[in-house]
Amino acid sequence: MTPASGIGNNGSTIMTSDDPQYYIKGVLGRNRRIIAKTITLIESSLPAHQELSKLIIDGLLPHSGKAVRLGITGVPGVGKSTFIESFGLDLIEQGHHLGVLAIDPSSKKSGGSVMGDKTRMEKLSVQDKAFIRPSPSGGTLGGVARKTRETMVVCEAAGFDVIIVETMGVGQSEIMVASMVDFFLVLMLAGAGDELQGIKKGVLELADAIAINKADGDNIEKAKEARKEYQTAMNLLYHTSPVWTPPVLTCSAITKKGLDEIWKIIQEHRTKLTASGDLDEKRKQQALDWMWSLVEEGLRENFYRNSAVQKLLPKITAKVEKGKTAPTLAAAELLKFLQRS
Repeated sequence: MTPASGIGNNGSTIMTSDDPQYYIKGVLGRNRRIIAKTITLIESSLPAHQELSKLIIDGLLPHSGKAVRLGITGVPGVGKSTFIESFGLDLIEQGHHLGVLAIDPSSKKSGGSVMGDKTRMEKLSVQDKAFIRPSPSGGTLGGVARKTRETMVVCEAAGFDVIIVETMGVGQSEIMVASMVDFFLVLMLAGAGDELQGIKKGVLELADAIAINKADGDNIEKAKEARKEYQTAMNLLYHTSPVWTPPVLTCSAITKKGLDEIWKIIQEHRTKLTASGDLDEKRKQQALDWMWSLVEEGLRENFYRNSAVQKLLPKITAKVEKGKTAPTLAAAELLKFLQRS
């Protein structure tokens, strides 16, 4: 087992081994230090680390797949972190092992993350049965898809039976996350003017449940009214599963009221989809989506690494900008080099 090192995405030195069994055995043995090192390796952009991580994931994959995969999103200010901490602490009290993966919007200039997940979930982060990890997006949806999926495999193989993937805001990253989880929960606020403002129809269609958070104090009645409005909106939308109608609930992450009902809904959803075979089909489709996302990512990388493309690209882009070449012809010319390689 030969030690090796490299520079990670955040500029830090990553001490690694070139033996995948070192990581596989460490993860299966629930060694938290090796779990963290494995995820850091996965997030590294160095080609050698990427090749090593493929072998590690391949070795861990048979030991994954049994966890409840839960995606959580919501409008800004909805209290996602407080909700996840309260919800997570309840799950731990019930004996569950929880992994929290937060899609972290990375700085495009420095590549560094701008979100401190462990400082936002102080009580949860010190629990032995919890593992919190920000997953830097690197500014690309492909980065979210590859790194988060692989990190989920690591956490599941390490024995975490509930995996929460938290996303920031509402948009394309939510659609990506919904394609890799079993249950997609959308948190909303009451009393914020137009109840549907700030959330897209496409995200609502992906939701397996909506929870009106901060239903406490003077806001309880507003939350009840919002629940009716959202339920009406949800009834008008198309939903993919014939065995599941997404409910709308109210909850308070502060008082913890309604959190147990949300967990019961998640379990009911899992029971129904398992019985109908929909969960198995969903997991199969997710595996195929993962494969194709990697194929697309690989094609994109090969395209930009192609020496002929690198040489021709500045000339063609200049012509397109000046209107001398149509974008369709320019794209076809560039793609020819990829077909030859």
